[in-house]
Amino acid sequence: MDTNANQFSNCDITITYQPRMCTNAGRCAKELSDVFQTSVIPWIDLDGAPYQKIIDQVKKCPSGALTFQLHQKVA
Repeated sequence: MDTNANQFSNCDITITYQPRMCTNAGRCAKELSDVFQTSVIPWIDLDGAPYQKIIDQVKKCPSGALTFQLHQKVA
């Protein structure tokens, strides 16, 4: 298993997953399975939900293995 941090990005947000921190609680996949899909690679699909729903789910990560960074829009 890859133990280095993985980043997933789209035009709105970057999600960082740190497998070494993950306790495999599965909360992300159970509660937002359109984004966090354990049966496919890449397992995080940022087009699966609006970015605010993704942020709300990342904040529920019990281990802190998931973090996010919003991208600033240039006007």
